[in-house]
Amino acid sequence: MGWYQRITGAFCDAPVIPLDCSSRFALFSDCHRGVGNTNDNFLKNQHLYLAALRHYFQNGYTYIELGDGDELWENRSLARIIDIHDDVFRMLKEFHRQNRLCMIYGNHDHCKKNVRYCRRHCSAFYCQHATTNFCQTPLQPVSPQSEAETAACLLPDICFHSGIILRDSISQKEIYLTHGHQADFLNSTLAPLSGFLVRYLWKPLEAIGVSDPTSAARNYTKKKKTETRLASWASQEQKLLITGHTHRPMIGSPDSPYFNAGSCVHPSSITCIEIQSRLITLVKWTMQTRSDLSLYVAREELEPPVCLEIFQKKTQPII
Repeated sequence: MGWYQRITGAFCDAPVIPLDCSSRFALFSDCHRGVGNTNDNFLKNQHLYLAALRHYFQNGYTYIELGDGDELWENRSLARIIDIHDDVFRMLKEFHRQNRLCMIYGNHDHCKKNVRYCRRHCSAFYCQHATTNFCQTPLQPVSPQSEAETAACLLPDICFHSGIILRDSISQKEIYLTHGHQADFLNSTLAPLSGFLVRYLWKPLEAIGVSDPTSAARNYTKKKKTETRLASWASQEQKLLITGHTHRPMIGSPDSPYFNAGSCVHPSSITCIEIQSRLITLVKWTMQTRSDLSLYVAREELEPPVCLEIFQKKTQPII
């Protein structure tokens, strides 16, 4: 199966979510949450991510993760990742409890496409220490627990999809969401082999400064090739396509309706895409300094918002 067919296939049986003027969506991709060691690229931006999550939770957004949320190529244990980043998962739990959480799997967490895996590892979390309490609201202080092992509800009945479609109730325009690794043979068809190489070869080499040549995010030639294929699919199919995978944030246009949410592992910032009032906005969250030298987390629009109406004449829904 070629890359074009793999991208198209990501939307077979994809859930369709209605979108209207009151809808609010926050699209994140490529968090790569790890286990808190030197290979955990998410750790340095966790505070930015948490601040963004709290903002979107308090303002009524639905959180959509476009894949590679957890780094399960380098790490075997999802439970260990949850344990290290328990404050993040308590926030995600709150989104899920209010039916405002949608998840897509990528190449680094493709094991989540297995329903049995999700039921076993995502529905509940077993903790033995006092610092993790998924029964607490993330906006409140954590209360002590006993040392005995207890099971806490996490993301019951969560389902990870290969793609999701947002359908505008006004124009019937459809926005196609997927991770984007389908455009890369090594990271889709050969994903198990790539995962093996990353875990046992490139992970130890990364610790001494060697970059993974299989990564579309770190290999410029591969990144450009993947982006060209994704943009080509969007243009030929005349669909609005939003992905992650390459880690390079991008805003689309009527001539090239391809968007990229970027990632949460940039050196000093995280990026995401907001959809509000039928406007698509590329956003960066970063640390800034006030005049009194105090630090704060700032939200910055990287590009002016793009209205869905400008795509109306060129885009046709899939039959």
